[in-house]
Amino acid sequence: MHEKKVTFENKNGDKLSGKLILPVTRKPLTYAIFAHCFSCGKDLKAARVISNKLAAEGIAVLRFDFSGLGESEGDFGQSALPGNIEDILAAAEYLRSEHQAASLLIGHSLGGAAVIRTAQFLPEVKAVSTIGAPFDSSHIKNLFSESLETIIEKGKAKVEIAGRSFEISKNFLDDISKDKPEESVNKLDRALLVLHSPQDTIVSIDNAALIYTNAKHPKSFISLDGADHLLSNNSDAEYTADIISTWVKKYLVTQDVKLETKKQSVASTYAGTFITEINAGGFTMLADEPSNAGGSGLGPTPYDLLTAALGACTSMTLQMYAGRKSLDLEEVRVHVQHNRDYAKDCDTCDDPNSKIDVFEREIELIGDIDDAQRSKLLSIANKCPVHKTLENTIEVRTVLL
Repeated sequence: MHEKKVTFENKNGDKLSGKLILPVTRKPLTYAIFAHCFSCGKDLKAARVISNKLAAEGIAVLRFDFSGLGESEGDFGQSALPGNIEDILAAAEYLRSEHQAASLLIGHSLGGAAVIRTAQFLPEVKAVSTIGAPFDSSHIKNLFSESLETIIEKGKAKVEIAGRSFEISKNFLDDISKDKPEESVNKLDRALLVLHSPQDTIVSIDNAALIYTNAKHPKSFISLDGADHLLSNNSDAEYTADIISTWVKKYLVTQDVKLETKKQSVASTYAGTFITEINAGGFTMLADEPSNAGGSGLGPTPYDLLTAALGACTSMTLQMYAGRKSLDLEEVRVHVQHNRDYAKDCDTCDDPNSKIDVFEREIELIGDIDDAQRSKLLSIANKCPVHKTLENTIEVRTVLL
């Protein structure tokens, strides 16, 4: 995946901080927005794991800090659900104007309640997924129940949530009291996936039942058995991402274009990266450059692949010969290094163009092989097809399509 820092403004003019997680080898199949849990942030481990996993499946994900949290401007304690909804709408507008409209909303905990209520304002959204979400946003009052009287009497109060101090206003409570969960869920009118753990001690699984019962079809429920509320175990977060990725593809019109060719191989590299997707003989792989050469180091370099081709062909050729001759050759290991060096006894060694490409090949023969057999195998190695191709006069014919 490729991570890009972004900022955008909500309707109050507050700058919100986000991270756009993009697939590295192709254009995104679709775009998603991830809304984090109450008082958490975009960098919560579960949010990172899920967005990275989805990006690996081709789904670009924008996750961001709600107003007043993390690196975002604004006052967290002034507005509850309405503020979160406005922030999600701002994120959707950013994607629409800068990339592509989001077609998937994902919400964790209170973020799940927020995406259900936001989807009706985003016609491009085709699917919504909630993770450990409360049915009724008033559920969050349980997190600061001891301060409710003070907030009502004095208009605001300092509360401790997850080890951090926040100032919660009466306006925050008023927003919660106006929420109509049955109405919001009932008129969602989008494909809905409800994910919840039976062992969730923060938001009980009864909330998932209420969301599912009040929602219209198409709707699905998956139990995250054994997971905690924050999906703190990486395997639970990865499982969640796998489920969302598989489920959502049924409901989205994606831009998925498989890398195919009628030739032996095809390579595709997008602007701004060296990461290259390769389809060779129907098998896919990545090529890249190392980080010290401006790449990301996610795959072998083109010359790595070339040396590997020589090594693989050499090894196959020797095993084929050994099989025909019934030699006791258990394994062949071929080590190859590519360099550029001067031709022997060159008359123009001062000219850089006098350098030639040199492949240094070392062959390990493992088995009961005598000296005469070793000598014969060495001569066979020099006859492998790729070796002969590299020593032939080569012409590369190129046309533009």
